[in-house]
Amino acid sequence: MRLIIHENYDDASRWAAFYIADKINAYRKINSKPFVLGLPTGSSPVGIYRELIKMHRAGQLSFAHVHSYNMDEYVGLPASHPQSYHYFMAENLFSHVDIDPAHAHVLDGMTKDPVKECQNYEDAIAREGGIELFLGGMGSDGHIAFNEPGSSLQSRTRVKTLTEETKIANARFFEGDPEKVPATALTVGVGTVMDAREVMIIVNGKNKARALQAVVEEGLNHTWTLSCLQMHSRAIIVCDEDAAEDLRVKTVRYFKDIEKDTIKTYRERVKNGA
Repeated sequence: MRLIIHENYDDASRWAAFYIADKINAYRKINSKPFVLGLPTGSSPVGIYRELIKMHRAGQLSFAHVHSYNMDEYVGLPASHPQSYHYFMAENLFSHVDIDPAHAHVLDGMTKDPVKECQNYEDAIAREGGIELFLGGMGSDGHIAFNEPGSSLQSRTRVKTLTEETKIANARFFEGDPEKVPATALTVGVGTVMDAREVMIIVNGKNKARALQAVVEEGLNHTWTLSCLQMHSRAIIVCDEDAAEDLRVKTVRYFKDIEKDTIKTYRERVKNGA
C-alpha cells in the first residue's frame, strides 16, 4: 500500500486527478479497448472531479474511450432526484466531459428487481474485463461505498441496509432529516473493488483521522472495511495532513520519505502549469 500525504485537500485532489489522467492517457496510447474506471460520489472526490474537468477543457484529457462504473445508488430515488447519485455524477463530472452517457454506468435505484440489477452490474463489469482503476473515498468509520463496518471483505454488488450512523451522516443532503435518507442502497461489494487492477482512495479531514490510522496501522479487520487495501497489490491512499494526524510519527516519516520524489515531481508539475 502506498500512502501519499499532501499538505491540504486541494493538493491531494490535484495529485489524484493528475494520476488518473496520466493513467487514461497512457492506456489509450497502447490499447484500443476502453479504459474502465470505477467512480465514487460524496464530498471527498469533488475536488478530483473539478481538476479532471479542468484538464478536459484544456484539451489534456478525453473521456471518449472511458467506461465508468459508479459505486452505489440509493434505492427509491429516480435519476432526476437532486440527491440521487445519477444526478450527482451528472452535476459534478459527466455533463462537463465527453464521456458517452451510454458508457457511464450507475446502479438503478428504481429497479423492480434489485438483486438482479446487482448481478447484472457485476456481469457487466466482468464483460468489460474488469475495472482498471477504482477511485474511492472513505467514511469516518472506515467504510467504502456502502460497505459499512461488519461487511464481508469478499462481498459483491448487493442491496445494503444503511445504519443509523450513515443516515445521520447523510442527512445534511436531505434537509437535515435522517428519516428522509433512504433506508437501503445498492452498492458494489468490497470484493468488487478489490478485483480492480488498481485502487486509489482519497481521504481528507480530521474526522477521518482515526479511521485512516486503523486502516494503515492496524490489522485486516472488517470493522474497518477499508483495511482490505492491505491485501491489494496496487493500492494508493492519497490524504491531507489533517487526515494523517492520528498516524504514528514513525509511520508519517516513513511514507513521506519513500514518496518524497512523488511530492517533488507534483510540485514541479504544478509550478510549470502542467
